[in-house]
Amino acid sequence: MSNPLDTDAGSELFAGYEADLRLVQADLTQKLDQIPELSGEPRKAMIRQAEHSLEEAKELLDQMRIEKQNIPSANRNKINQRVRNFESDIDSSSRKLKSLSSDRKALFGDRYTDNPGASDVQLEQRQQLLSSTDRLGRSSDRIRESQRIANETEQIGASTLADLHTQRSTIVHTRDTLLESEGFVDRSVKTLRGMSRRMATNRIITVAIITVLILLIIAVIVSKFR
Repeated sequence: MSNPLDTDAGSELFAGYEADLRLVQADLTQKLDQIPELSGEPRKAMIRQAEHSLEEAKELLDQMRIEKQNIPSANRNKINQRVRNFESDIDSSSRKLKSLSSDRKALFGDRYTDNPGASDVQLEQRQQLLSSTDRLGRSSDRIRESQRIANETEQIGASTLADLHTQRSTIVHTRDTLLESEGFVDRSVKTLRGMSRRMATNRIITVAIITVLILLIIAVIVSKFR
């Protein structure tokens, strides 16, 4: 069986799934141990109950596979090993249940016989029952596979949404930075324009002063020669 639950290595949700799976496995093991002691209708009823427990165990295992993605990578190795142990236990139980289900004499009791002279009606009924069982098994496999694909798709969708949210945050931050930079540029342009106007004004004042000084010098010189 799998290793004891190590609660410091996984999330609470994973630990909950693991605890539930252990209970289902214990119930499934008990049913598998009881089946060889039964025959006829009680055996078939117990097999159906075991099949239900097996399906429940597989569903819990699928949930554990999904939830382990949320566990820190530092603890992922322990989690992966526990999941592999559960997979091995469930596969073993599935093979045992399949072997018990294929025991036709125990299933049909005294009505089952390999004698070619057996009643055609009984033979037809057995064939129909076995065919129905096979179809039910294939349908369960398809449903389980569809559920696995749906879970993987949901996980991929959640990851994509998280990536899109991160990209959106980056774009918004970049836009805010550009707007802030644009404000700095506008203020810088206004400052340069003001400096340019002040420089032009200073040049005009300087030219005016020089002109006045030249006129004064000329006036002084003219006044001395009169």
